[in-house]
Amino acid sequence: MSEKELEIRDVSRIYTDSGNAQANGVEALQHVNLDVYEGEFVSIIGPSGCGKTTLLRLIGGLDLPQAGEILLHGQAITGPDPSRGYIFQQGGLFPFMTVEGNVASGLKARHLYGKKKQDVQKYIDLVGLTGFEKAYPHEISGGMAQRVAIARALINEPELLLLDEPMGALDSFTRADLQEKLLEIRQKSGATMILVTHDVDEAIYLSDRLVIMTPRPGRISEILKIDLPHPRDRGSEAFSLLRSSILEKFHLASAHE
Repeated sequence: MSEKELEIRDVSRIYTDSGNAQANGVEALQHVNLDVYEGEFVSIIGPSGCGKTTLLRLIGGLDLPQAGEILLHGQAITGPDPSRGYIFQQGGLFPFMTVEGNVASGLKARHLYGKKKQDVQKYIDLVGLTGFEKAYPHEISGGMAQRVAIARALINEPELLLLDEPMGALDSFTRADLQEKLLEIRQKSGATMILVTHDVDEAIYLSDRLVIMTPRPGRISEILKIDLPHPRDRGSEAFSLLRSSILEKFHLASAHE
């Protein structure tokens, strides 16, 4: 068993209307507990509005819980940090920067560009964008833009890579290609990855474990270990049986409320 890297302890998050003192607020997460181990790929699935992205933002330090705590190697997460790379659904590239400029932007912000300039090409190569260094975001496809966003996060050598439906807006062929690239990057970088997705097949294909959440207030209904060996065959009987089992559990979790 790998070392425990991330600990989520009894975390709750309520959003209130600051302009209405009488409002009860929206309880996005309720008493969430989860451990993530070094090098794992964990996917979080659940119905829309169940708090998946809220949980990812808390792990990233982009938001803070009202109750409970989130620990990385035993230290409380209190804000954003380059050790936790965050990939948004739309990538969030700087439109006025080239691929090379976007990948280098984090190093420049941390005043490390002079020391680690050679890493820019290394990570462009890693995500398969060699030859597109001088291209701007409007000149590349959506899938390529997501690869740039991944390279921009990876250049900081994060311990955790947090993926908020980064393939949600892509066509099926581009999505499958990016899934393969994520598995390759994981093998080469050793980073722990946590993915939020609505796609059960994607979660099965990529993950070591799958977390099923209930409708709001979001709680963890079940955590499943995916024992299928890599490379995984989406057309296999074992994959199909696992998909059916997970969909049944998903629907049961959604009907719980």
